Amino acid sequence: MTYEEYLDEVTTLLTEMYKINDEAAIKYVMRAQAADYFSPHDDHEEMRTQERAIQDAKIVYETRNKSRPEIFRK
Repeated sequence: MTYEEYLDEVTTLLTEMYKINDEAAIKYVMRAQAADYFSPHDDHEEMRTQERAIQDAKIVYETRNKSRPEIFRK
């Protein structure tokens, strides 16, 4: 999947897995993206898998209210 499709998938998974609204899920993904969490995904197509999207959705949700984005696990 493309990088954009991958971000959409992570956003969709957030809404499905954690029962949050689209607006909140988009905000969480955008915040992670701004913190460069998804930069490696853009460079390496092999990182953009369904299994990885599930893992990334969990990480993004768990770190959604952290004030230090550098603690995101890559």
